[in-house]
Amino acid sequence: MSVAPILEVNPHYPQPHHVQKAAEVLRADGLIAYPTDTSYGMGCALFSKKGIDRLYQLKDRDRKKPFSFLCADLSDVAKYGHVSNFAYRTMKQLTPGPFTFILTATRTVPEMMQTRQRQVGIRVPDAPFILAVAAELGHPIVTTSALNPRGGEALVDARSIKEVLGNRIHLILDGGIQPNEPSTIISLIGDEIDLIRQGKGVLS
Repeated sequence: MSVAPILEVNPHYPQPHHVQKAAEVLRADGLIAYPTDTSYGMGCALFSKKGIDRLYQLKDRDRKKPFSFLCADLSDVAKYGHVSNFAYRTMKQLTPGPFTFILTATRTVPEMMQTRQRQVGIRVPDAPFILAVAAELGHPIVTTSALNPRGGEALVDARSIKEVLGNRIHLILDGGIQPNEPSTIISLIGDEIDLIRQGKGVLS
């Protein structure tokens, strides 16, 4: 596999041609790296088994630990997670933003992307470019942080990602330096807010 090309993007004002290019790579079962509101992420299309397999191999991750995925808009979330009125009101206050919401999966979500308890982690990050890519793709993007598999440290810019992972992914979207700050994970199951991990997001 050749080394992934780097495409300079404006993370706040998505360029349509670049958005289309990223979506094409995802449709072809490829992996992309991209800036979010918490860190550089890596991902593939939600319904790409080959892409998900590649992502698990790249991260050397236990298959029993599904990745989260990001939706283009809050209105899309209910297709993939069961959203009560309480959950919707909570997410509406916190999106777009640095939060991952744990919800009960709908039947639309592939089984390999659900926990044993049939739960999923869903994000709507404050990251206009990758949200535009998800909208162009037409369904969510599986997402995980871009880390060096040898040491686990965060890869905070496109050059570092290319040096470490460039021959294992297919496109790198360069949005400048992005410090690594994990998202805050909260469960909304049972109409309660359960803080699973404190990260960048702050609950008001």
